[in-house]
Amino acid sequence: MPFLPTISTAFIVLSAIFIAIGWVLIAKNKRKQHKYVMITGAIFALTFFILYMSRTIFIGNTSFGGPEDMKIFYTIFLIFHIILATTGGIFGIVTLTLAFKRNISKHRKIGPITSIIWFFTAITGVMVYLLLYIIYDGEHGTNLFKAIFG
Repeated sequence: MPFLPTISTAFIVLSAIFIAIGWVLIAKNKRKQHKYVMITGAIFALTFFILYMSRTIFIGNTSFGGPEDMKIFYTIFLIFHIILATTGGIFGIVTLTLAFKRNISKHRKIGPITSIIWFFTAITGVMVYLLLYIIYDGEHGTNLFKAIFG
């Protein structure tokens, strides 16, 4: 089991768990606990992103190592995950900003949408991890510096 991808995937799973707990807390009108749990979930998501980007820059990407006839399905799935992750990240920043600015009416409208997008991002992220590192043996690429400078 690869160390860094496993750790970073654990952070994205933790972020989704904390977001789910935050959703339950706000449904029970526990605003203060909701705030702290959601901030914790956001910190876990940010930690994932920092680890992912660091690994990508310094170690390199991992390409799909499964059967060639599955590669197109994996690629489509990966594109879907990337779109979800990007959308979820942007929605997350907007949702947190609305909360911190105390624009609660807009926060209440966008928060559930953000959470659902993030749950699907986490689920598809775990599936990408499983396909690259557990089910199939992914092929490791080169890091950013070697790609640029040779």
